[in-house]
Amino acid sequence: MVQKPAFEAIAPSFGHSFTYQKFNERNENKPLGWHYHPELELVYVNGGSGKRQIGSHVSYFMDGDLILIGSNLPHCGFTDKLTGNKSETLVQMKADFLGSDFFDIPEMKNIQKLFEVAKGGIAFSGKTKTKVGEKMEILEYQTDFQRLLSILNILNILANSEEMKVLNAEGFSMETEVKDNDRINIVFNHVKTNFKEDISLDEIADIVSMTVPSFCRYFKKITNKTFTQFVNEYRLVHASKLLAEQPISITQVCYDSGFNNFSHFNKLFKAFTGQNPSEYRNQLKKVLN
Repeated sequence: MVQKPAFEAIAPSFGHSFTYQKFNERNENKPLGWHYHPELELVYVNGGSGKRQIGSHVSYFMDGDLILIGSNLPHCGFTDKLTGNKSETLVQMKADFLGSDFFDIPEMKNIQKLFEVAKGGIAFSGKTKTKVGEKMEILEYQTDFQRLLSILNILNILANSEEMKVLNAEGFSMETEVKDNDRINIVFNHVKTNFKEDISLDEIADIVSMTVPSFCRYFKKITNKTFTQFVNEYRLVHASKLLAEQPISITQVCYDSGFNNFSHFNKLFKAFTGQNPSEYRNQLKKVLN
């Protein structure tokens, strides 16, 4: 059965212009498949390590994460039972949540630029991640008005930070039509569910009712990657996760990640991470110790 992509409707509760949520052991975040929404989303994961999947970018984060996701950029939940994080804090807001002209004033120019760059998804690191993470966790204890001022302050810190990496730097151009969003989400969710199997171009093109040549052009135009490249990257990130979290042999990691040729896996893994799988695992042990 083809999984229908989720368009997530986010309605702030009455009397609020943004949505704030905090998840921890008592209030667990339910992992979502790939989904999208017009709101920008700022996510702080306190500690732990796991997969980040934003647009056509997939990677493995360690020691928590701070991410800003632009409007309508498809993404997956970042935490699950194995992430090992203390908590996850989430703020979602429309780009015009303070009125259509608010961010046009001179003092807001940098934040306006930040929203533009966030269309590719941004991961923040270093002192920015620590400082903003702390500010986001304090939101829990603030009044609505204090929260609003804090969110503006946070956006300003992010807009002036140099400790940032654009995750889809090579571009991710979602067409304005919702059907494109639906289509790419169907593709992403199919890969998420079936990446351990062989996924042929015929199969995936058929799922979205396209011919193989038109699917290949379409996928490349939106993600700037070939479909094969995207599937392989997805598998390699899963392999990184297994190397970090499971005490299984590297051969087992190879097959459990959907590769059926060990030397091909080794070569792709080294090209993707700069290290072969055993070097990667050893370095992780040093970091974690």
